[in-house]
Amino acid sequence: MSDNVKDKKIIALAGNPNVGKSTIFNGLTGMNQHTGNWTGKTVANARGECHSEKYVYQLVDIPGTYSLAAHSKEEEIARNFICSGNPDVTVVVCDATCLERNLNLVLQIMEITDRVVLCVNLMDEAKRKGIEVDVKSLEKILGVPVVSTVARSKKSCRKLLGVLDCICEGNTTVGKTAKTGSPFETVKRAEEIAEKVIKYTKKSDSFDRKADRIFTGRLSGFPVMLVLFMFIFWLTIKGANYPSELLWNFFEFIKGHFSSALKWLKVPSLFTEMLVDGVYTTLARIVSVMLPPMAIFFPLFTILEDMGYLPRIAFNLDKPFKKCNACGKQALTMCMGFGCNAVGVTGCRIIDSPRERLLAVLTNNFVPCNGRFPTLILILTMFFVWGPYPSLLSAFLLTVVITAGIAVTMLVTKLLSETLLKGEPSSFILELPPYRKPKIGSIIVRSVFDRTLFVLARAVVVAAPAGLILWLCANLTVGGVSILKHCADFLDPLGKLMGLDGVILIAFILGFPANEIVVPVMMMAYTSAGVLTESSGIMQMKEIFLANGWNMVTAINMIIFTLFHWPCSTTLITVKKETGSLKWTALAFLLPTVTGTAFCIIVNLVANIIM
Repeated sequence: MSDNVKDKKIIALAGNPNVGKSTIFNGLTGMNQHTGNWTGKTVANARGECHSEKYVYQLVDIPGTYSLAAHSKEEEIARNFICSGNPDVTVVVCDATCLERNLNLVLQIMEITDRVVLCVNLMDEAKRKGIEVDVKSLEKILGVPVVSTVARSKKSCRKLLGVLDCICEGNTTVGKTAKTGSPFETVKRAEEIAEKVIKYTKKSDSFDRKADRIFTGRLSGFPVMLVLFMFIFWLTIKGANYPSELLWNFFEFIKGHFSSALKWLKVPSLFTEMLVDGVYTTLARIVSVMLPPMAIFFPLFTILEDMGYLPRIAFNLDKPFKKCNACGKQALTMCMGFGCNAVGVTGCRIIDSPRERLLAVLTNNFVPCNGRFPTLILILTMFFVWGPYPSLLSAFLLTVVITAGIAVTMLVTKLLSETLLKGEPSSFILELPPYRKPKIGSIIVRSVFDRTLFVLARAVVVAAPAGLILWLCANLTVGGVSILKHCADFLDPLGKLMGLDGVILIAFILGFPANEIVVPVMMMAYTSAGVLTESSGIMQMKEIFLANGWNMVTAINMIIFTLFHWPCSTTLITVKKETGSLKWTALAFLLPTVTGTAFCIIVNLVANIIM
């Protein structure tokens, strides 16, 4: 940077959702501001710095919005910053493939500030679709600088910086168009401008339309969605088994050296056992079971996000959620919950209405997170899978179970919306973006660092003390019987009423910090072992379960209670943080727990009558 650098200039980045605004922000600042393909992905101002040879710029990525009418949180934040944040320049990013619609916001912003730069982005996609934008004519008509860009191109970012330098130096004329008056006149003005500067060199690209007939069709939308998720689950199941086994073996190897090191340091044997068999073994179990499926599921989920499929899911599920007096965006947060319910709860921020946001938060736990997948897959494989393609059948059955979770999500949402959270569903604009080629680098960063490792770190933090408590319960005795056994016996009557037993219930209770340890705790209790164990095979585990009174009814109710029980500690902490209320956090705990308990009791009673 040269010595004649001037004071910082504040640059506001404005634009409709899904125009590549955050991608330009990332390209200029080098930050990893998440990009997304749905309204409300950015719900607060993100800030970052970049510099040219002449100026230091503080870029403010304001939320994507379609207007400045302040009907939503995004619109309010955007309008307030442009009006009151005193930016030196407002860069309005537009999508070259749908410029006419984007020009409405441009004209509105030009009504309140004359220091505007229009950035016509996604020129590569426009070219692919046979759309030509006459940038020079557009600049002349509007009276403001216009820059054509390809957001992923560093050259485009440098070109935009050059224009900003010229404006800040006073070398480029800026002005504003004549006032357009009413919203209708603004739309009409946008149409007139678009007709003058846009030329179509070929018929509109039919690929997106053909793909949407499949992905959002009335007859094909839901089946394709289920098949696609089944495929993702199959890849997750198939791909996670071997890495999980390798990780467990690696941790077992380290365990021996860790134990030897503690003995060499002359740590008392009691503390050695607590650290090794309690804390370390619990952490090892959680990481080995949790990391591989997350490392597969989150990238696959992020690919769907990058390709533009998630808004199609919201489109398909919008009508069912509307019938529940909820918001279609809840479909997106529900999908996030498949990876981690805590992430799904945080994702509810994209919902504008406080009532609908609360509905999504309270019901997110009705779909299973990846921490519950291993238990579901294990029980399904033990009791319901046969034939030459077990992993494919497991994926199919898991999809059926998850579909049941989605159905109950909608049912509970409907009940809440007609009782505690009455209200009419709000309307929102759902733009179906063009299908795009996923960005591998972005996928790796967002799925691995921002999601997988972030969730894993939170699970490890709560699992470490849980491992110590678990070891104490299994090894401390009262009257010659372990505390774990006493607790299981105390819960056994309730467990029997639910078609389960006390061991299963205490395993779920001790699995509160992390669902991954539920089955190992059950094995510990059934075999009277003092540490978490890794069985040598599924059939051996099934024999242990059968020897302790399991049958098909137990397996069915185990699946039901795995699907519907209290959220893990990480999710509840997140609910408290997002709602700021102990009341709603308690309700988030009780809703799935009461639902699962009721279903289990009903299934058990029906089974007893039939049998």
